[in-house]
Amino acid sequence: MQSSTFVFASSQEMRRYLGGDEDLYLYTRYANPTLRALEEALAALEGGEAGLVFASGMAAMTTALVSLVSAGDEVLASATLYGGTARLVREVLPRLGVPGRMVPLADPAGLRSLVGPKSRVLVFESPTNPTVDVLDVRAITAQAHDLGLTVVVDNTFATPILQQPLALGADLVMHSLTKALAGHSDLVGGALVGSRERIEAARATLKVLGGCMDPHPAFLAIRGLKTLHLRVQRQGENALAAARFLEGHPRVRRVLYPGLPSHPAHEVAKRQMSGFGGMVSFVLDGGLPAAERFYDGLRLIARAASLGGVETLVSLPVHTSHHGYSEAQLREAGVDPGMVRVSFGVEDADDLVADLDRALAGV
Repeated sequence: MQSSTFVFASSQEMRRYLGGDEDLYLYTRYANPTLRALEEALAALEGGEAGLVFASGMAAMTTALVSLVSAGDEVLASATLYGGTARLVREVLPRLGVPGRMVPLADPAGLRSLVGPKSRVLVFESPTNPTVDVLDVRAITAQAHDLGLTVVVDNTFATPILQQPLALGADLVMHSLTKALAGHSDLVGGALVGSRERIEAARATLKVLGGCMDPHPAFLAIRGLKTLHLRVQRQGENALAAARFLEGHPRVRRVLYPGLPSHPAHEVAKRQMSGFGGMVSFVLDGGLPAAERFYDGLRLIARAASLGGVETLVSLPVHTSHHGYSEAQLREAGVDPGMVRVSFGVEDADDLVADLDRALAGV
């Protein structure tokens, strides 16, 4: 419902609202019928008790972490992580008295040696952005819980169509609704899904921080969910066709796609995902200059940030999600200056491969 506020018929009805009647609404920053419909749909998709939507993915992640920690607590985050979340953990939270530390998670057993006495929350994503690595969600969350950590998993790349982190042990799942869930590159939004208790704690924090979603983007996101399963399937088919082509190309040093048997986490992906997704990254010899020549040579594939839409988009991580990183930070995150990230859409696979081939010829 496109309204910022709601009318009460009487003081008695207002008292019903204050008593927790979920059929009544006060103000859209607190709740709205359209937002609630989207939240319920997302909870059903992820297999959670409740959902909560936000103005952006970063609003969702920020609210989640603020709802889980107090001054003096420490947040641990995967060394390979979306740049915005990494900056939140590394730069913003410490200014609020919540230190953050980036840690390697390739070996779940190694987490024990990394957890400190003040560690409270672990944040990671799988597949990772932009390296498209696949972390063992079940093993990591089991180890984290043994160490007393709450686990937040960013499931944006996989979508609940391919992976459900709550079923693998995670406490909260975060999404950038901007990406595949909405699917048409025409809105910005975020979401959390988890237990009712954790979501209500996040909702109380949201009411104060104010990062609520507007009803119209929520309506558009509900529209996007109707074709999510179809889009994810086609995107995965296109990504696999392109990854196979790229793996055989002489100008490509390395292809990062979990659907390839050569991917180091191929077996993990087969075990915890029902498909491999539409994201492919690859590294070109020649570093950033080679990546920029490839980028400039594309005709069909659009040069743009974001991902998960019906159109195929290409970005250079050192210019987008990991812009401003030092060389040491790029190495820690596994990002090569010659890395190219492609989010495959639903176009014809042969046309996409032809565009990649044409652009690679100019590298």
